Amino acid sequence: MPKKGKLSEVFTKRDAEIVSQWLENQGKITKRVSPSEQNETTRASKDFMAALREATKDGEISDISGREWEPVKEILSELSASRAKAGYSPSETASFVFSLKEPIFSILRAETQDAVALGEAIWEATTLLDKLGLFTVESFQKTREEVIARQQQELLELSTPVVRLWDNVLALPLIGTLDSQRTQVVMQNLLEAIVATRSDFAIIDITGVPVVDTLVAQHLLKTVSAARLMGADCLISGIRPQIAQTIIHLGVDLTNVTTKATLADAFAVALRRNGQAVVKTKKLVAKEAAEA
Repeated sequence: MPKKGKLSEVFTKRDAEIVSQWLENQGKITKRVSPSEQNETTRASKDFMAALREATKDGEISDISGREWEPVKEILSELSASRAKAGYSPSETASFVFSLKEPIFSILRAETQDAVALGEAIWEATTLLDKLGLFTVESFQKTREEVIARQQQELLELSTPVVRLWDNVLALPLIGTLDSQRTQVVMQNLLEAIVATRSDFAIIDITGVPVVDTLVAQHLLKTVSAARLMGADCLISGIRPQIAQTIIHLGVDLTNVTTKATLADAFAVALRRNGQAVVKTKKLVAKEAAEA
């Protein structure tokens, strides 16, 4: 059984020396050398060493799940999160812990004369740092996944803008693939815009949707139905010849939905239903007649 007190003894007696060698090792591994990043690494290294020293005094080294190890894991979690957001790679982040092995092993060799005791102490340190390194990678991955999920949500929201074309008329231009997740965002954005503007007409333009299959058509019908429940008349524009043929072959029923080839045509229909129209001014008519 390894002697739990050996690491604690080394961390207490020669912590400054360990940190100095550790920072030197990190500088060799990590390519980021800006002053702010260097200061952050130095601060995190000193805080981590202090927390590690306290944890090895009272905590069980073979098990880092105890409350004594919470300060150590908290520092690693914060470091992993900040590095994930800053664009560090997993290996660069994990090297924060793994680069500590060399200085610890060096100090242990200097402090331990007995070969058996040295082997036990090195194995103890290796096991501990491997566990802390694995925890660091897991924390890094968790933060990276959260960042990716947030970016995906932001992209979804940005890719489904609701545009106010006219008083009482909204347009929702869609570009790219329409799946279940995006349909939910589309529907939510459209319904919120209908409520906010109190519009009676909404145009869903699918000119930028490359493929319309049964699933896409069902998503469109759900959005149209939701808009109608909110009291808005929903039109679909951008029905190209290929899309029209595909919809017919798929047997999708759009007979109860007004469809147009272009956004301009759908806009004109919405204006007529709203009792409005866009007309040329006399000056423009006269100019066109003169040019003719």
